[in-house]
Amino acid sequence: MKTVRVQYTVQQAFVEQNKKNIQAVMDVLKENPIEGMYYSSYQLADGNSFMHVNMAKDDETMSKLNEVETFTRFRMQLKASNPTNPPKAEVLSLVGTSWEI
Repeated sequence: MKTVRVQYTVQQAFVEQNKKNIQAVMDVLKENPIEGMYYSSYQLADGNSFMHVNMAKDDETMSKLNEVETFTRFRMQLKASNPTNPPKAEVLSLVGTSWEI
């Protein structure tokens, strides 16, 4: 199991567009799930910061997200928006869950 957390802060003017871009990715993943991958996104209390958590059974499964066109578009628009704090990825080590992986 591999888990990656990405956090970043966007400018206020980009918040709503970022949320729409995230929802577009989620809509595609709901219609065409990547087997063995769980992907979620959160808006932090400050309103401008976002966190994404991707849990996948292995590196190969995780890399399939980069093949999703809406995810590529999301990343490109995020980069072009000149985020206040650019995306920072952290690899997490799973200790335990309350659900079956």
